[in-house]
Amino acid sequence: MNASFLPPTNKTPLCYSINSPPFNYTPTIASIHYSAIFSTLGFTSNLIAFIVLVKSFRRVRSGSRSFFLIFLGGLVITDSMGLLVTGTIVVSFYVTHFNWRQLDPNCHFCNFMGMSMVFYGLCPLLLGATMAVERFIGINLPFVRSCSKTKGRSVSMVLMVWLFAGCIALLPLIGVGSYHMQMPGSWCFFNISYEGNDKFFSLIFSLVGLTSITVSFLLNTVSVVTLIKVCCGPARTQRRRDHEVEMMVQLILIMVIASICWCPLLVFIAKTVLSSERVQIRLLLLGIRFATWNQILDPWVYILCRRAVLQRIYPRVNWSRGSIMTLYPSFSDTVRRFTRSSLGSTLGSDETAETEKADVTSPSILSPPPSSP
Repeated sequence: MNASFLPPTNKTPLCYSINSPPFNYTPTIASIHYSAIFSTLGFTSNLIAFIVLVKSFRRVRSGSRSFFLIFLGGLVITDSMGLLVTGTIVVSFYVTHFNWRQLDPNCHFCNFMGMSMVFYGLCPLLLGATMAVERFIGINLPFVRSCSKTKGRSVSMVLMVWLFAGCIALLPLIGVGSYHMQMPGSWCFFNISYEGNDKFFSLIFSLVGLTSITVSFLLNTVSVVTLIKVCCGPARTQRRRDHEVEMMVQLILIMVIASICWCPLLVFIAKTVLSSERVQIRLLLLGIRFATWNQILDPWVYILCRRAVLQRIYPRVNWSRGSIMTLYPSFSDTVRRFTRSSLGSTLGSDETAETEKADVTSPSILSPPPSSP
């Protein structure tokens, strides 16, 4: 893959100072079919997921479930808009082969695409971390969450995540980093370099993404351990805890998908910058394509990983927590012994209270019948 490199002059816009179109294209790397299929598949998947979430939100009665669905809705909107914006630009380029220098002489269009790549890349990772924090508080500090959490506050948290990611995406426009044309000439991204402000912005992008994944992993691990403890409690709270387990399964799958799809690109950027190496275009494109899979796979977590869907696929299996525990009594006994000392904690206090109420027998029933005269 060859490109015409122009020396930076006063007449050369910043975004074209490193790679300047036109490029000689390599079909094995840049393909209209790949971009069109990925964009269409991802946008369709997110549209289906959005419809499923809207229907679920209308039927839901649980407060914690409605808060979780709001975050999922924000994630679906972010993924679908990211695929729509970036996919439209890339596919349009491959169809028309427009000249960036003629269409965008002042780099406005290139800057917009670079901002979109950063914004729609960081938002899913930040939303995943925010959802992990929300579930951690909801499971480990239920009283704090019930007193302070409202649907309006959940929407505000999603908007704050978008605002934070937008502020990071705007940094290259004020001199912290810079957006440049990337080979094979169909997209723009920030300049991955070990020099000056480009190095600083590259590290910001990489560290924010890796930190979000780390926070999600740690908090989700604690929440899962806590749920295992609670699931060994009384079965009378099974229905409510089944919803908690369903949300945690979805959140863990979102975290795993994000880690697999984004870690290669984030680690590659950090390694390239810290080791003062030149960017390997093939590895960069491979990392971008891995990251694109995150936006395609995410919606299928909401579409498929629901008890209603699993019951239709396997109708003979009872997917409730109680039936699963009875299938493996040895595992249930082992976990119960391991977590018995923790069942009196704050998180399990509401289950204990309900058990005590249920075990109290009416005095009229306990009292002996009156003696006959």
